[in-house]
Amino acid sequence: MKLTMQRISLRKKIMGTVIGAILITLMFSIGGLFEDVDAGQIVVIQAPITGKLSVYKEPGWVGQWFGKATHYHKSAQFWFNTSGKDDRSISVRWNDAGTATISGSVRYKMPLSDDKIIELHSIYGSQEALENDLIETNIKKSIYMTGPLMSSKESYAEKRSYLIQLIEDQAAKGVYQTIQKDVKAVDPISGQEKTITIVEIQYDTVKGLTLRQEVSPLKSYGITLSNLSIEGIKYDDKVEAQIEAQRRATMEVQTAMAKSKEAEQRALTVEKEGEAKAAEAKWDQEVIAAKEVTQAEMRRKVAEEDVKTAELRKRQMILEGEGEAAKKRLVMQADGALKQKLDTWLKAEEMKWNAFAQFKGNLVPMYQSGSDGKASNAMQYMEIMGIKAMKDISLDMKTK
Repeated sequence: MKLTMQRISLRKKIMGTVIGAILITLMFSIGGLFEDVDAGQIVVIQAPITGKLSVYKEPGWVGQWFGKATHYHKSAQFWFNTSGKDDRSISVRWNDAGTATISGSVRYKMPLSDDKIIELHSIYGSQEALENDLIETNIKKSIYMTGPLMSSKESYAEKRSYLIQLIEDQAAKGVYQTIQKDVKAVDPISGQEKTITIVEIQYDTVKGLTLRQEVSPLKSYGITLSNLSIEGIKYDDKVEAQIEAQRRATMEVQTAMAKSKEAEQRALTVEKEGEAKAAEAKWDQEVIAAKEVTQAEMRRKVAEEDVKTAELRKRQMILEGEGEAAKKRLVMQADGALKQKLDTWLKAEEMKWNAFAQFKGNLVPMYQSGSDGKASNAMQYMEIMGIKAMKDISLDMKTK
């Protein structure tokens, strides 16, 4: 009995040990059973025995079954700069023999086709190898082929934005077919004429397309580029000196132009001020003239009104005279002009008696012997005046 119990106890110990070993094995190998796919990633799992490659793009847990899982970002930023320990800036040579290094970044997107992903994974095997051997190599080639299309000065000045366009276009679609030409140009520093070699892009004039040496491998694999950005261009010392000299010369020219424009502006300002003052003086005279014209016009109108008033007054007086004459005529016609006649007779009588008062002779007739019996002159005069008065009183009363 005791022996049996010992055997059972030993058996339990062995079973516990086996189960524990299995559990420990499962705990260490559970990571190989399932794989978590992130929303922004692509996971390629290689089966452990068959080597079959499976692609997973939807987020969630997938069965790994102890296969090898490789993660790729659906979209990533590739940097070619000097940050960190490694200098990944890219060298370039311009058509004027100047050199420089370009730093920047570009965003790339992985294809979502399973065949393209498997093809990329089969060739490069990892995200790091993909960036180093494909993305970086392609960007370097594009920058290298872009350099001869412009000079050092053009790359930092008038063609800076064009530089970015050329690099991105060649990296995404393929490098251009080009042709070299020797042309005469003036050195911006020395002012001397020199011969330089320029490179021109070739075009299909019939189809209106840019000719390319080859299709970009990125395009072949379905990788797309976007948002190429240049952080900086570090030129060699010789080019930097030329750039600085050109910058100073440009500044001097711009300063001279600014001063010239300022002088022109001052001249224009003075001219305009003179014109304004002349116009102001002219308008002042115009105002004075206008006032004088207005005043003269007012005086003319007043004179016209005075003439009209005088004409009216004249007509009034004429009418009044005609009325008074008509009135007197009617009165005379009514009483036979008695008043006028009496006034005349009274004046005549007054004159007669005034004359008689001054008579110095005898008023009473004197009879003398031998007299012819005639009255004296005075008496005769009185008789005549009396006869005249009587005649006046007895005049016809009709108005002539």
